[in-house]
Amino acid sequence: MSKAFLFVMQASAYDGNKIQEALDIVLITAAFDQKVSILLLDDAVFHLKNNQQSEQVSSKDIGALYRSLELYDIENVFVENDSIITSGLSEDDLLVPIKVIRRQEVGILFSQFDYVLNG
Repeated sequence: MSKAFLFVMQASAYDGNKIQEALDIVLITAAFDQKVSILLLDDAVFHLKNNQQSEQVSSKDIGALYRSLELYDIENVFVENDSIITSGLSEDDLLVPIKVIRRQEVGILFSQFDYVLNG
């Protein structure tokens, strides 16, 4: 039976291996036919920025992982509105389509999932 998972990311894109490992878990979960969504808060919005220069920080390109979400049937990438405004990014600056939610809606979003995991 399929369960619904929401992975919540708050850390910046290249803050050690934590985000890369969390994204690997996201993809593995989706590979087992689970319903997977992602919520990006605060600095995690920068995970989706186009034209990342990961080679400058000697790190794996997490942009490539986000571009592969569609292959795993991960269609819902939520971004909190205040986070995207604070980042100075617009939807045109992002790698994948997003669904923008207000901070007040985060709790409601959590209630729609069987599991909410911090990434």
